[in-house]
Amino acid sequence: MLVIRPITDSDYPALLTIAQESGIGFTSLPVNEQLLRKKIVDAKAAFNSTPQKAGSESYLFVMENTETGEVVGTSGIEATVGLHDAFYHYHVGKVVHASRELGVHNTVEILTFCNDYTGVSEICTLFLKENARQGQAGRLLSKFRFLFMAQHRERFSNTVIAEMRGVSDEEGKSPFWEWLERHFFSVDFPTADYLTGIGNKVFIAELMPKYPIYVNLLSKEAQACIGQVHEKTRPALRLLEQEGFRNRGYVDIFDAGPTVEADLSNISTVRNSRAVKVTVDDSPHFEDATQYFVINDKIVDFRACVAPVVVRASGDALVSSETAKALQIESGSKIRVAPCSPTYFS
Repeated sequence: MLVIRPITDSDYPALLTIAQESGIGFTSLPVNEQLLRKKIVDAKAAFNSTPQKAGSESYLFVMENTETGEVVGTSGIEATVGLHDAFYHYHVGKVVHASRELGVHNTVEILTFCNDYTGVSEICTLFLKENARQGQAGRLLSKFRFLFMAQHRERFSNTVIAEMRGVSDEEGKSPFWEWLERHFFSVDFPTADYLTGIGNKVFIAELMPKYPIYVNLLSKEAQACIGQVHEKTRPALRLLEQEGFRNRGYVDIFDAGPTVEADLSNISTVRNSRAVKVTVDDSPHFEDATQYFVINDKIVDFRACVAPVVVRASGDALVSSETAKALQIESGSKIRVAPCSPTYFS
């Protein structure tokens, strides 16, 4: 069974492997031992914290195959962004150059440097190894975060964003960044991406153009990248769009990949979830029961999985002993469930 749990110190080798496999452009997992170990330390502190409102907590989870013990994926949540380190974006807007006397009316897109998403929650660091990309694994690794946030709302902002990886080639070259590099930075994309990943963002404020950039002045290749996602990121974007995430015109300052957002309350999995009290009972035929994304209601001992659940009209639910073991729960425990198929509770 695939089970999601908080990351631990012993997961460092697996996290390093994931960072190496994720490649250039996956900014949240730099291949740097000090930074990766710090991410584990910060995550442990987050899971042991008791905040009354969204703060600087950084939650990092891993997906483990309980039969083999292999860590096959990772996924994270930032309670807020931009409160301690500046959080930059470009906003795609428009200006009109018009002259009634000359009969000229031109609408031009511009990129404006901004910090508009400061203070919102961010889902991030999602990566699943290729050998585990089957069944509901990918959807679980994405959707469980919404159940966790719904169950512990006091820890998160009402607005949730996700930065989507933008267009770059196998060597890590981004057409968008190449234009910025040539005119402003003199630093290649892999280097800029790595510096950001290790928290060195001072160069952005120092070198980034301070005034809006006219899109039509960029190279044709750079223009074509704005708001587009990396080929490997398309499935993740489709999942988020199904959840109700939308692009409000914000793009990454390095590769121009889109940032999508949603209100936590309006996310499909949140709206379609229910918190129920559980009874452990092996008598029903669970193989015929509806499959659910399931989480327990814990923090330090958090667990999530996909399992058959019988949700009864009385408001409680039945799970098998196998599911109870995976979730570390017992009869009387609380769980939150959302059906794997998009069917709303009545």
